[in-house]
Amino acid sequence: MEDDKPSIITKGRYELKFRGTECLNCGHLLDISDKYCPNCSQANSTKKLILKDFWDEFFSSLINYDSKLLKTLYALLVKPGTITKDYIKGKRIAYTNPFRFLLSLAFLYFLMATYDNSLYNLDNLGLEDKIEQTGPLSYSFNNGKTASDSINAKEQTEKALKQLDSLKNLENVHIPGIQNLDTLQTLIGQGIKEEAKKDSFMLANPRKYFENLQNNNSGGLGGRMEFFFTFLQKDSIKTFEEAKEKYGANETWRNKVAFNGSKSSLKAIAQPGTYLNNTIAKLPLVIFFFLPIFTVFLWVVYIRKKYTYTDHLIFSFHNQSLLFILLILSLIIDTIFNTASAGIFLLIFGFYLYKAMRKFYGQGRVKTIVKYIFLNTMFAFLGFIVVIILFTGSVFTY
Repeated sequence: MEDDKPSIITKGRYELKFRGTECLNCGHLLDISDKYCPNCSQANSTKKLILKDFWDEFFSSLINYDSKLLKTLYALLVKPGTITKDYIKGKRIAYTNPFRFLLSLAFLYFLMATYDNSLYNLDNLGLEDKIEQTGPLSYSFNNGKTASDSINAKEQTEKALKQLDSLKNLENVHIPGIQNLDTLQTLIGQGIKEEAKKDSFMLANPRKYFENLQNNNSGGLGGRMEFFFTFLQKDSIKTFEEAKEKYGANETWRNKVAFNGSKSSLKAIAQPGTYLNNTIAKLPLVIFFFLPIFTVFLWVVYIRKKYTYTDHLIFSFHNQSLLFILLILSLIIDTIFNTASAGIFLLIFGFYLYKAMRKFYGQGRVKTIVKYIFLNTMFAFLGFIVVIILFTGSVFTY
C-alpha cells in the first residue's frame, strides 16, 4: 500500500531533506510537503545558496516568461477579445501582465522608431540664427541699430497704406465699403505704430518696461515670455537670478514660468531634433496614462454591461498592445524591404478592434459599429489634445 502513495518529485534546494517547518522569511508555520510558503510565497528551503541555484532560478524564470509571452502573443493575434475574457475570469497565470506588457511594447516600438533616425540632423538647420535675424525683434547689439524695429514698422506701415491708397484711386469700380478705407488706414497705421513704440521702449529701457509689465499686470504671461524671449537672445542673462538683478523681475510663479518657458523655447528652436527625440521618448508613459482617461468613455458606452472600469481598462491595454505589435512588425518589414506598410497594418488593427469589441462585449453588428465609430472619434480627439499638451509641456521643461 505504501507504494501507492503519491510521491513528491523534487531536486536541488527543493529536496525534502532541505524542507523546514517554519518560513525563514515571515515565520509562518509550514508542513514538510509545502514547497513554498502559503503566506509570502518564498521557497521552503534551508539549503545554503550556491551560484548554481541563481542560474537555475534565472533560466527557470526566463523559460516561464517565454511561455507566457508566446501564449499572450498567440491569444492576441489569433483570438481578438478572448485574452481579456480569460484574464478577468481569473485565468491570469498563463498570460503576461497587460500593463507591464503594453509598457514594454511601447518602449520597444519608440526605441526602434527613433533608432538611427534623421531627426538629429534638424539641429544643423541653424534656426536660432534665423530667429535673431527675422524674429519679432530684429535688434542686434552688434550692428548698433537701436531703432531697427521702428524702421521696420515704418516700412510696413507705408506699404500697407500705399496698398489702401491704390484701392481708393480706382475709377469706375464700385467696391462696397470703399468709403471706410480712411478709417481703416488710420487703424492700421496706429496699430503698427503702437507696436513699434512698444518694441522701441522695450529695447531702450528694458528694466522700466518690465517694471510696467509687473506693476500694471499688462501683457500677462505672453508679454513676459516675449520680453524674456527677446533678451535671452540679445543679452547675456542665463538664469532667473540674473533676470531679477538686471531687470527687476519679482520672484513670482508667473515670472519664473515665463523665463523658463522662454529659455526652453529658445533651446528647442536651437536644437529641434534633440527636442523632438526627447519628446518622443516620453510617449510610452504618456500612452500608459492616457488610456485610463479614454477608458472612462469605454465604460460609459458599455455602462449596462457587467464589466467594471478595470475590466474595460484591461481590454484597452490588450488592444493597444496588439497595435504596438503590428507597428513593430511594420517597422521590421519596412527596414528589410524598404517599403511603407504602416497603413496596411493600421487597417488590420481597425478590423481587429471591431472583432475584439464584438467578441468581448457580445453585441450585434450595428451597435458595435456605432460604438466603434464614436469611441475611435473620441480616441482621436483626446489623442490630439494629449499630443498638443505633451509638445507644449516639453517646450517648458526642455
